[in-house]
Amino acid sequence: MFSGEVTSVAVPGANGSFQMLDNHASIVSILTPGTVKIYGDIQLPEASADRFSKSEGSTLLELPNGGTVEMQNNKIILLAD
Repeated sequence: MFSGEVTSVAVPGANGSFQMLDNHASIVSILTPGTVKIYGDIQLPEASADRFSKSEGSTLLELPNGGTVEMQNNKIILLAD
């Protein structure tokens, strides 16, 4: 749905929310239902723009069923139901 450079990403982890910044340690986590907050100057493709919303300097993505996230080598992969 989206690929690009961001400043940080905050996710609803299974053990509580956490934020990933530049050079964050490698991590894999289960995500609970909630909101993913993406910070940065993001240009969304028209095909997926309706799945995101904007709020106070961040772009929001709702995860109604949770998912998983992996960060490794400054690359985040988020898989959502």
